[in-house]
Amino acid sequence: MPAHVTDHLTAREYSVLMCVASGMSNKAIARELQISVETTKCHVRSILSKFDAQNRTHAVTIALRLGLLTIF
Repeated sequence: MPAHVTDHLTAREYSVLMCVASGMSNKAIARELQISVETTKCHVRSILSKFDAQNRTHAVTIALRLGLLTIF
């Protein structure tokens, strides 16, 4: 497991991650969370960095493995 996985997500990053896991685009996430698209992109980059993930799907997979997200 990547070393950075132990880094904690902020509450906002967790909200963004949940939206990413739902398949939402950056624009849709920004609209949903009432933040700018640029801020959304920053949060997504931070999540990818903390998880050492290659892309959004990889980040969601890691979050599922860590128990941060559940499939229901």
